Amino acid sequence: METLNRRTATDQAGRPVLSYVEGTRAGRPCADLAEELAPGAVEVILRDLPGWVVSGSEDLGRRLLAAGARPLRHAHVHSRDLRAAPAPAEWAETGYGVVSSDAVPAAEVFPAWHAAYGPGHPDHRAVDDAELLERELEPLLDGRSHGPLLPCGGLLLRDGRVVAGVLVGDRGDPPPVGGPWVYDVFRDPSPQYAGLGAVMLRRALALATLHGLPALGLAVTEGNPVRRLYERLGFRHLFSSVTVIIPD
Repeated sequence: METLNRRTATDQAGRPVLSYVEGTRAGRPCADLAEELAPGAVEVILRDLPGWVVSGSEDLGRRLLAAGARPLRHAHVHSRDLRAAPAPAEWAETGYGVVSSDAVPAAEVFPAWHAAYGPGHPDHRAVDDAELLERELEPLLDGRSHGPLLPCGGLLLRDGRVVAGVLVGDRGDPPPVGGPWVYDVFRDPSPQYAGLGAVMLRRALALATLHGLPALGLAVTEGNPVRRLYERLGFRHLFSSVTVIIPD
């Protein structure tokens, strides 16, 4: 699989010390899947990536935090190998109305997406609604932040409005740390919609299997109880990561 925007950073002597996938996150440039190639990566990150979001190993994250970076997310990366463990085809049938991820304007997806991460949720963002819509949801849905979304994702409608969804793209790089990736699973937290996030995730796994995708990966924030659901659906823990914002 072709590598997606992978860059290499060098120290003052020209030695490669850091490899990362360039993208955007939280309205900032992002060095994702950061891998240390040699000593000196922290110093190079502080020098060359001011204001960036950097996501890498727990050890790299701890050292960046000690150097003054601001914590953004502590997450656990999981993957389901769809060749070794294909999802049942019947999971593709939800019994609900589902449309493609780009079939509904972002402003109409936003209420359920935003409500899913209310106060007390590990992924709650205390940011102005307009800013969240413009900087996070719109770029995700239209492919500007992570590339085009894949058809195994989708949005679930009840009474003409979006109440749940799974957004899937391709991170580049081979699975399991790259490749097809679940960027978001969400549902309206109202009790009548309980379980619909799991319905949509099972659908995504089934369609990804039917489309011949090799695996499906995702990351779940520390403290999010939905991690147990992912593990019941066959996602296996690979490693944990820390994401930080580098001082300007």
